[in-house]
Amino acid sequence: MLDQRLLRDNPERIVSQLGRRGMTLDLTGLQLVAQQARTLEEQRSSLQAEGNRIGKEVGSLIKGGAAPNGPEVQGLREQGNRIKQQVAVLEEEEKGLDAKLREQLLGLPNLPAAEVPDGRSEADNVEVKRWGNPRQAAAGETLEEHWQIAERLGLLETERSVRIAQSRFVTLLGQGARLERALINFMLDLHGGKGYREVLPPILVNSASLTGSGQLPKFAEESFRCADDDLWLTPTAEVPVTSLHRGEVIPADQLPLKYVAFTPCFRREAGSYGRDTRGLIRLHQFNKVELYWFVHPEQSAEAHRQITADAEAVLEALELPYRTIELCSADLGFSAARTYDLEVWLPGAGAYREISSCSTCGDFQARRSAIRLKEGKGTQLVHTLNGSGLAVGRTMAALLENGQQADGTVRLPAALVPYFGAERLDAA
Repeated sequence: MLDQRLLRDNPERIVSQLGRRGMTLDLTGLQLVAQQARTLEEQRSSLQAEGNRIGKEVGSLIKGGAAPNGPEVQGLREQGNRIKQQVAVLEEEEKGLDAKLREQLLGLPNLPAAEVPDGRSEADNVEVKRWGNPRQAAAGETLEEHWQIAERLGLLETERSVRIAQSRFVTLLGQGARLERALINFMLDLHGGKGYREVLPPILVNSASLTGSGQLPKFAEESFRCADDDLWLTPTAEVPVTSLHRGEVIPADQLPLKYVAFTPCFRREAGSYGRDTRGLIRLHQFNKVELYWFVHPEQSAEAHRQITADAEAVLEALELPYRTIELCSADLGFSAARTYDLEVWLPGAGAYREISSCSTCGDFQARRSAIRLKEGKGTQLVHTLNGSGLAVGRTMAALLENGQQADGTVRLPAALVPYFGAERLDAA
């Protein structure tokens, strides 16, 4: 959430920076509300200070021998009671204005960092790195897409999954289920070895958790909700891990806090736009290993570099060619101030596809979630970062396409063999 002080004192900066995202805003009315809220706060604070002074004066008079029911003491008490009534009225007005401000600010995305390249669409994203040699079909060779390989090897079932749930769900079978489990364990172990603390959070999350991480109110229609409870199926482990420290003050010497979490994830948007109607790329339910950092603001830039490198390390260990893309201002996610996307090469599809998004959110999520750090006698908001490390289904898709062999089997990378228990997938 954006800072109310920025709205009150420098709304032009918000308008300018969100304009980089392609938004056109008029914050005049909202700025006026913020200024009114500040005026009420100052009036209330002044009255409370006067009430405290009167209370001390009453105590001094009584201690000096004045009668508690005497006219001087009673007059001061009446004056104090009037002040209390005025304070109560101002507090109610403040609550109303604060609620209005919060409602409006919760709908505004994060401001792009200064380093983010300007752009109007994903076409303006900037490639910053490539790794590996993208596989191309040799002469006379036909490369299959991952869903063709998976169906041929009996790794997944889609038609029966529609019977169980609906479209855009899959059931993994045999080697497919074992490969999914192997990938999850491999990723968790790899990140655990880099100092991440593993966490297995609840999959059902409340509205406050979704609001704190930035999914509500903006993305309510894209989430699955339990109708009889204030609970939602988590769209990403970013949501519960953000709320792991919601409302807390973290000692500065405990930072950075680095977590790795595996969860199933659920999103309605998966079926939109008619894209990726087959296979593992765009599903309503998918597994993901998520990286999450809470850091001191001074560590934020370096943490973004490191969390991106940690996600890249998974692709490199699995021998999967990829490229790293910096998102332009118009393509940033709602909570992100700066983002690097990792796109893995799918030779069957002949295209790079997103497999991880590594973002720094500055203090945006921390302000929504009231997460602060304590340094000396003062406190300030922490910075948060998140990144997929990785999306498991998409990793499986990349392994199938990059590892496909002329004899119909799929060769697995050496790093995964101890987890899977074999060097290849076959039609057995």
